[in-house]
Parts: sequence; C-alpha cells; structure tokens
Amino acid sequence: MSGTLSRRALLSVGGGLLLAFRLRAAEPEKTLPGSLATNPELDAWIRIAATGAVTLLTGKVELGQGVLTALAQILADELDIDLEAISVISGDTALSPNEGPTAGSLSMPSSGTAMRFAAAETRQVLIELAAMRLGVAGSTLRTERGLVIAEDGARLSYGDLLGGKALRRRATGSVPPRGERRHIGSSTPRLDLPAKVTGKPIFLHDYRPTELAHARILRPPAYGARLLEFDASAAAAMPGVVKVVRDGDFVAVIAERERQAARAIKVLAKAAHWSASAVGPSHETIHDWLKSWPAEDIRIVDKPQTRAAAKVVEATYRRPFLMHGSIGPSVAVGLFENGRYTIHTHSQSVFETAAAIVQMLGVADGDVRLIHVQGSGCYGHNGADDAAAEAALLARALPGRPVRVQWSRQDEHVWEPYGSAMQIELAASVDTGGDVIDWRCDLWSMPHSSRPGGVAGNLLPARMLAKPFPLPPAKVIPAPSYGPDRNAIPYYDFAGQRVTTHFVRDSPVRVSSLRSLGAHANIFAIESLMDQLAHDAQVDPIAYRLRHLKDPRASEVLTRTAEAFGWASFARLPGRGRGVAFARYKNLAAYCAVCLEVEVDLVEGAVRVVRAVAGVDAGAVVNPDGLRNQIEGGLLQSLSWSLKEEVRFGGGKVLSDSWAQYPILSFSEAPPVEVVVIDRPDALFLGAGEASQGPTPGALANAIFDASGLRLRAMPFTPARVRAGAGDQARKG
Repeated sequence: MSGTLSRRALLSVGGGLLLAFRLRAAEPEKTLPGSLATNPELDAWIRIAATGAVTLLTGKVELGQGVLTALAQILADELDIDLEAISVISGDTALSPNEGPTAGSLSMPSSGTAMRFAAAETRQVLIELAAMRLGVAGSTLRTERGLVIAEDGARLSYGDLLGGKALRRRATGSVPPRGERRHIGSSTPRLDLPAKVTGKPIFLHDYRPTELAHARILRPPAYGARLLEFDASAAAAMPGVVKVVRDGDFVAVIAERERQAARAIKVLAKAAHWSASAVGPSHETIHDWLKSWPAEDIRIVDKPQTRAAAKVVEATYRRPFLMHGSIGPSVAVGLFENGRYTIHTHSQSVFETAAAIVQMLGVADGDVRLIHVQGSGCYGHNGADDAAAEAALLARALPGRPVRVQWSRQDEHVWEPYGSAMQIELAASVDTGGDVIDWRCDLWSMPHSSRPGGVAGNLLPARMLAKPFPLPPAKVIPAPSYGPDRNAIPYYDFAGQRVTTHFVRDSPVRVSSLRSLGAHANIFAIESLMDQLAHDAQVDPIAYRLRHLKDPRASEVLTRTAEAFGWASFARLPGRGRGVAFARYKNLAAYCAVCLEVEVDLVEGAVRVVRAVAGVDAGAVVNPDGLRNQIEGGLLQSLSWSLKEEVRFGGGKVLSDSWAQYPILSFSEAPPVEVVVIDRPDALFLGAGEASQGPTPGALANAIFDASGLRLRAMPFTPARVRAGAGDQARKG
C-alpha cells in the first residue's frame, strides 16, 4: 500500500474536474450513517484515477491510533481492491471531508462507518456503469480486485469505467456492506510505521521547506501578566534575526535559523517587563478551592428508590491537573502567499482551528488552509492549535516565506491546556447481602474542553493581541457522554441512582480536553468503591461486579479478562496483590476490563506494576493489532497518570516546567501487557481509543489494597502518598 498521496498529485488526477472540487460540510442528512450525514457526496471519500489508483479521503487524522490503516482496510474490502492500490489524504481542509475533530474515540464509529457505506455504494455504482457498458444486468456481474467481471469473462477495470472522472453521486446509505473480510479482521501493518522506524521525515518537526524562517515566542512569566515595557533593539541586532514582531502582548522573534531565534528570545526576555499576576490556589489547595468556588449544579440522573439500607458507605476521590506530556513540543509552519495562508499543523481539529484562525486574522473562510502532518502524540488538546495560530500571525508578518514556530519544552509544559482536576464524592447504600440498592455521586470539575471550535478566543495568541479576542465562557458539554461527567453514571444495575455534576466554569490554570475527559477520574472512583463494597460483603470482586451487571457483553469481557489473568489461581506472595476494574467507555462505546498484579513496599512507598491483562470488546474489529496497541497504550499512559503525574503550580505560575518537575512512566517501569480482544464481526464499530484509561487506576488502587490493606483515593499514588497512607493506617491500627 502506498503512503500519503501528495496534494499536487491528487489535483492532477482527472484533469480540471478535480481542480474545481472544494469540500464544505453539507446540511445534515440524518438518515445517512456516520460522517456521511454531513458529507454525503461519494467523491468526498473516494477518488478513482484512470490508472485504477484509489485515493481515500478522510477528515480524521493519524495520531498514533492507526486509524488511516483501518480505514484503508475497510475501503479495500468494501470496494474490492488491493490495499496496495490505495493512497490516503487526511486532515486537509481544502480536500478532506469535514468530520470535526479527531477525538472522543469516534474515528471508527463515524469515519469507519461512513467509509464502509461510501465504498459499498461506490462499488455498486461501478457495477451499474459496467452493466450499461456491457449491456447486461447488473445482477450478473461480480467484482474482483478492482475489476468488474461478467459471466462470459468480459472485464472492465474501475479506472476504465470512470476514466479519472468524479462520480458526482450523493450517498443514499441504502447499499449494505459486502460483509466479506479479506482485509478487515487482519493485523495489517500500519501505513505510518515504516517511515517512523526508519527515521524518515514523516513528522512535522522534520518538515523543512525551502527558504524556511524560524520563530520563537516570548512567553509571559505567569498567567495574566501583561507586557509593560519592551526594548527589542538588542535582540533585533543579533546575527540572523530577520524581524521582531509585536502585536500587543504577543511578541516573537523570526530568524534565519532555529538556534538564532532561541538565543534572541532569551535576550528579548531580559528586556521585557511584565505586570504581576493574580495569586490563586496551588496544587496543594486546588480541591478545597474547587468545592468552595461558585458552581452550576447539574443533575444528570435521578432515579430514586425506597428500600431501606442496611449500611451506607461513603468515600471521596481526587484527581489533580494532568498534562498531555507530548514528548515533542508543539510546532507549526505557516506561509502567507498571494493573499492566502497555508499552515502545516499536527492539530487534531484542523477544520475548527482553521475557522478560529480565520476569525483571528479577519480574512475570508477560504483564505486559510490547514494541512495535517503527524506530530508527537497527545490524545487531546495540547499546544498544536496555538502553534498553528502563531505560525499564521508570523507568516502574515513575513509574506512569501514559510515560518516555522517551535515551542520549547518549557513552553509546552507551562502553556498547554491541562486535563481538569476533579473531586468525586460517592455514597453507596447496600442491603443485608451487601448489594447496592442506591448510589449517589457528587462530582466537582472545571471544564474539559476549550478546543478552538471555530472561536479565536480559544487560541492562546489571539488573547494576547493589541485587539484581543476574549476567552469565551466555558460551556457545559451535554451529559452524560462528553464532559466532566463522562462515565459518572455507573454501568451497573443499581435500583437507585443520583448523579450530580457541580460544574465550575473558572480555573486557575488553562484546561481543555485530555484523553477520556472525566471518565478517567469517574471510573477510578466507581471501581474503587465497588471493590471496597465487595470486600465488605466478603465476595470476590469479580463475582460482585458480575451480579450487578445485566449486559452479557460486559460480563463476558470481565470474565475473559479474569481468565486470561489467572484470577482464580492467583498465587499470593507477601507484598503482592491483584486488582480488577471494568467500564464501558461513555456507557455506549467499547467495553474494557483491566486486571493488574502489583508489588507494594510500604517502607519505601514504592508501587511496582508486575503485569497487566486487559480485555476489550470494540464490536467489529478491523485491525486486531491496532486495537491491542490502543488498549495497551492507554493502559500505560493511565498508569503514568496514576502513579506519577501532577501539575504543580502556585502564585499564578506553573512550577512543573520540565520533565524533572513532571516525571512520567519510564520504559523500565512499564509492565508487560496482554490484551484479550473479543471480535464481533456483525456488530457496530465501537470507539476504543480511550477505553482503558478509566479502569486502569481503579484496578491499580484495588491491587494496592489487596497487597497492603491501604486504600488510596487521591491520585497520583506517589511514594510519599503511599508512605503517608501507611503511617495513617499504622496509627489507626
């Protein structure tokens, strides 16, 4: 299979017909599946050249999740072609269908479903064209690897039938998928990996167009600081400096070489004087602040019950602010030429970010084009969109030359948007058998999304301009799937449930989307308390969960994960323990269970994860290896969050400005991970990219308890926190 097709090559296919093609989101057609509802033209998804080469177009982008490979597998099976015939264009606002951000584990349910039906219908159109050409009934024709074949052996290639022309057909959604699995269900090697493992310049960080200029941004010393005095003369006179740019509090240096820009920005920083910032809470007081600050109370479920409880068990759980922690800092390359902007970015939301940049620059919609190029992964909203906006501003200041904006490590750590801190208070009422009859949850959280969304004020540089765009008020994302209350409603069958979100619109630090949003903390809390209830009832933790589950697919995932882990035959050793947790992501996507074995040293406070087993049911599985990678990667990232990560801040400043101040899980600390995949070929695609984030800290906390008798309810489970918990336990005991 070929790699990404160049934009120039695509535009040359079929002469001028494709040059006139400009994609815009259409009016929604609710009857069409997946992203076809907003992009109903078949040409938005598939192009067939006269040579028979096929171009797959998608608005989703490759972030390390393997989605482009999976989409190609779907296209190959439904169109009945070889994988090698497919090239891919993704995340180009001038060419790709607008599918919104690549987020929320929606790529397969939305884009994969759309591709499946678009390809099936395109194949049917090709059969109809061949029937007219051959003068036979379409029912007598079959397809095979890019050919339509008649009963008498006559054959026409897809390229012959179209001659490079566009189909100009709107999808109807009425052609069912073929159901044949030549590529779907196999672990096809990912398209993007060969270039990555051989060191080819596939990443945006390696992109070096001719006449490239380099830029660095002058950052304020703290949140809310304003530029008071500024002397650019020394920096402007330094070797290689092309221009010092200022627009309000937005200041940058453009130079011929990256090192020259980095040196000049240090000189510029010494010549800049800023106002003091307001002092707010710190990382040590954030949860008290969170509960005391004005909040909007939103009841997301209220299902009362009247049975009397034998006992009520209460507990409080906490999560700190978390970073995306992208290994490579954010970067973008912008070019302003002939009145139009072209920006290469690793943003997950190219269409929405393009619209926000249009607003920031005050230009026409078609004058800003964003092209996605792979960057370091983040799974959420990090600094990529801000870097793209900065590249646009600096390209405007230096027309005709591409300008590369590279964030420093300190830039990324201090100025990216973080995942919100949360506090969850649970109360479970149980009957005489220990079963839950009533469940109450109160959760406090700040926003979980400030993605650009077409609004300039969500872009960091837009808020710093002389005529600034204000940060828009935080919005409540509809419950229960998408905001702080994601997975706050337990998937278990409890007779009574009441879940309330206390939504705090303000935040002392910048916040936005981080992988799984509120699900990470909510599932941690639910599964920790479920484990405690199981132990109180003297029931095996897996058996306890199974008797509260009605969904047979949930029960199967939990059971098969336990079997693979060897739960029933677990050999107990001093300081060793096992833990389990389960959730269905968003209560409507993939099912995932996690079992962990840990070793705990209460004297040192050390927690070592010995091994991990995860089970997943994501419906129909396109690429088993890709699915395993997502579950394994999510589990390891979640272990890092749960054991190590916490944004430290105070006095209006972020203190976690380096890896030394914000450590993450190392290779030596990563346990072996086994993933059990349950494939359901006839089921719908279920999003799985964030499915293991929530069960992992729950399984970890439960395993720590099993090993040590210590219940940890505040992440991260650092050595200091483990030692403190052990001390408290000893004093009480």
